[in-house]
Amino acid sequence: MDLNLNKLEKKINIKFKNNKLLIQSLIHKSYDRVNNNEKLEFLGDRVLGLVISKKLLDIYPDEKEGILDKKLASLVNKKKCFDVAKSLNLEKFILIGNSKKKPIKIENKIISDSCEALIGAIYLDQGFDVTENFILKIWKVHINSSAVTFIDSKTKLQEYSLKKFKNLPVYKLLDNSGPMHKPVFKVGVKLKNSKLFIGSGKSKKDAQQKAATLLLKNLENL
Repeated sequence: MDLNLNKLEKKINIKFKNNKLLIQSLIHKSYDRVNNNEKLEFLGDRVLGLVISKKLLDIYPDEKEGILDKKLASLVNKKKCFDVAKSLNLEKFILIGNSKKKPIKIENKIISDSCEALIGAIYLDQGFDVTENFILKIWKVHINSSAVTFIDSKTKLQEYSLKKFKNLPVYKLLDNSGPMHKPVFKVGVKLKNSKLFIGSGKSKKDAQQKAATLLLKNLENL
């Protein structure tokens, strides 16, 4: 297995004490169902949330909790992790499916998940301070732009539903198809007395967002 770890370590400016952690962070479950990066992704997601939350409190000390929560959501989602991963060319190092035999196209979600797994690996290998510095450095441009708060469709729909009906929108997973490395999720959403609006995406969250967007557009046309 030649992952050119030195090249990746130079890219992230971190020298691992335990290379096995770095390798594990790059292994997708389609490549190895037992020894893969899922647990590191789980850990990295929490560490990322902690670091960004702490930074937001530092730079927006007078902001309300609800606004901070929305800023956090805009900074630690899969899209941001994907953007950061691409800036590191992380997709060149990920092991997936039958890449033992030939290179294959890697889905965006897998790339973003590997970014979180890498953060988890850095945390276990280097500790919190090094991980915090790494995150703040590669997320700097996104944090600097967080003064503008983007409210996603799912949040908008939730706020509308709570205000008008005093309950939350109802989401339902309708279908999960496609190969493990390229899944397609179909999710439906409805409000009280509304019809079901269906969205498709590469993750359940993505499908929920698209379904919520369709329902909101319908409300605008009423």
